[in-house]
Amino acid sequence: QVHLVESGGGLVQAGDSLTLTCEVSGPTFSRRVVGWFRQPPGKEREFVAGIDESGSTYYADSVKGRYTISRDNAKNTVNLQMNSLKPEDTAVYYCAARSLIYTVVLPTSTPYTYWGQGTQVTVSS
Repeated sequence: QVHLVESGGGLVQAGDSLTLTCEVSGPTFSRRVVGWFRQPPGKEREFVAGIDESGSTYYADSVKGRYTISRDNAKNTVNLQMNSLKPEDTAVYYCAARSLIYTVVLPTSTPYTYWGQGTQVTVSS
């Protein structure tokens, strides 16, 4: 079984930075596609960033240039570095992983089998 646990959320001011961490259980972590998603208040869950086995990264246009996703296979973690935060970045942030047979980052939530519980990020103006 695969378990994901997010940490690092909090309350920050506009322009600040924050780093989220997703810890993924299991010996096959280095082969997994992992994505970050967020759900703003009253809105649908949306793709933020993803990283594949080779380390290739993908971003939503809304965060490109401000967010950086990275993985540390030795620690079984995926980080999301968020800079120049805006009030519209306020959301519950989730990390998710795909089954091992899939090797491509996709920008929708359905292809991701395993999900964390989420961590709240609030950006005040």
